[in-house]
Amino acid sequence: MGFTRVQIAIAVGLGALMVFGFLGYIWWLGNQGPVLERSQEHDPLTGLPLAIKLNPLRDRTIEHTANKFLRQLRDGHCDELLSQWEHDYRKKYAHFICQSEAQHPLLSWQLAEWEDAPPLTILHYRAQRLNTPSQPGAYTEQMTVTTENKAGQWVVTKYDALY
Repeated sequence: MGFTRVQIAIAVGLGALMVFGFLGYIWWLGNQGPVLERSQEHDPLTGLPLAIKLNPLRDRTIEHTANKFLRQLRDGHCDELLSQWEHDYRKKYAHFICQSEAQHPLLSWQLAEWEDAPPLTILHYRAQRLNTPSQPGAYTEQMTVTTENKAGQWVVTKYDALY
């Protein structure tokens, strides 16, 4: 059984419509920011949305920089990582971070919020940490990594955590 010209034209038209619809969606995603949607419900303690929907086409360079920083903290390289912070007012803060990270090591982290404040980008995470050795188990807390674009390179400029 053969197809009529009308049937072929309908099939080609529908195929073209689907291709243009898909390309339009990709174009729309490319023009959106890194966060597509935030949930209406917020954590009452931190004020962060309970869920966010991230753009799959976002530039992940900032996330890679922050994740590398967090992996180095988790792996015990805190002193080397924060050594550049010790020349300014954050010297005591850097020592506090390293002591706290040793006492409450990171287990895992998940991106909870993305905040753009050019030239800074602030990434908020929900992290799992071990309790102190005297208290077995883990707990969840919020931490923040601030990155800055310096000469085309994203650099972590601030780290905050609640221990």
